[in-house]
Amino acid sequence: MTNDFFQQKPRDYSPINTKYRSINSQIPVTDSNLIFEKLAKYEVRSMHGSLPVVWDRAEGFQVYDLWGNKWIDFTSTIFVANAGHANKRIMDSVNTQLNKPLVHCYNFATEIRANYLEYLINNTPDQYEKAYLVSTGSEATEAALKLMRMYSSQFNKKKLGIICFEGNYHGRTMGAQMMSHNPAAKEWIGYHDPNIYHLPFPYPWNINAVKNPKEFFIKSINDLIEKHSINPLDDISGFMIETFQGWGSVFYPPEFVQEIEKFSKENNILVCYDEMQAGFGRTGKLFGYMHYNIQPDLLCCGKGISSGFPLGLVLGPNKVMEIPAVGSMSSTNSANPISCAAGLSSLKAIIEDGLLENSKILGNIFHEKLNEIMNNYPKQISHILGEGLVAAIHFNDEKGSPLIDLANEICFDCMSKGLLVVRTGRESIKLAPPLCINDEALIEGLEVLEEALSLNVNQKNE
Repeated sequence: MTNDFFQQKPRDYSPINTKYRSINSQIPVTDSNLIFEKLAKYEVRSMHGSLPVVWDRAEGFQVYDLWGNKWIDFTSTIFVANAGHANKRIMDSVNTQLNKPLVHCYNFATEIRANYLEYLINNTPDQYEKAYLVSTGSEATEAALKLMRMYSSQFNKKKLGIICFEGNYHGRTMGAQMMSHNPAAKEWIGYHDPNIYHLPFPYPWNINAVKNPKEFFIKSINDLIEKHSINPLDDISGFMIETFQGWGSVFYPPEFVQEIEKFSKENNILVCYDEMQAGFGRTGKLFGYMHYNIQPDLLCCGKGISSGFPLGLVLGPNKVMEIPAVGSMSSTNSANPISCAAGLSSLKAIIEDGLLENSKILGNIFHEKLNEIMNNYPKQISHILGEGLVAAIHFNDEKGSPLIDLANEICFDCMSKGLLVVRTGRESIKLAPPLCINDEALIEGLEVLEEALSLNVNQKNE
């Protein structure tokens, strides 16, 4: 079986050699076909779909292939390399751990795990007293689902309901997919937990949500209560909330989530934020929820937590985190010493090496320039959304119809010009450079993006 996605026709090119980009061949490179053919032959197609570039190495905010081409990275792989690719602080700590040698220990104690947890808890908000380390983001959201229900069982709640939001995404495992919204993506399960509910998301193109976010939530939750005959005090355990909706970097109106917090406190309901894409400096704050002036009970973290090594976690207060008995919640690779070393050094890099501040400062420049681009192309771009060094460009025509083909073409043309962006497969392009990027490279990347946009718009108008 072949994978048609790898069969991309190389783009015409002119050699590019700047301080941050080098393109010296057609992209995809002809010689890369052997690698793509091997992947198509031996690997499941569900793993494929990224832009056809063969990564050989990545450093800082740049990616290199085997043939001398070099890209500015606006992907951070998939919002992971927050501290930068191959960050020296992280590489040094991982190499120290490898040279011990100690690469696995299950849940036997290690000094690096103790040091990481101490630094983590001491450098996150006071309500987070304990952490549960896991391997991935999906594992973290599954654990949070369990913790919310275990906590509410103490108060004899009946249905143990979890309220989520339409359009949100929480992972690929069973509980995570049930909390996610896409119905087609979870057909494989064969049933849906009747006590997991979904409320409408307050999109900025929803007139009612924009006009009065607080009332939009109140109406939505009252409709849900009536439809399912729910008593929130007896039947609801928690809210699972993606800090911003991933595909489009869509944040909530602050008043909306503040009303969720109020409702939850009145009904003894836990609030959990899924910070996979939003955490560890990505939005210009340590955690994305901080833009809302709220205090979630639980946080699920992954991706940027370690800038490239398998690690996830749940943060929460003692009253929730200490409910599971000794030995009842663990994971084969949780607290892996190499991942703990990476997590500790990544967090130190973000906090101590100025990356959090860089995300905030350059984030302002980033969004200012993106909004200038939107103003230049009002017939193609409907929204620029995001905070800090994460953004999504929404491509819709003047009637609101999605311009998916345009978004895809821009992704491929950016690739051929030395810029990697996140192709979502829908009407948005996601942008998320490593937090170590400098202003010069950031602006150059945005210039490449606008060049690709201009090329495609002009071709369509010819």
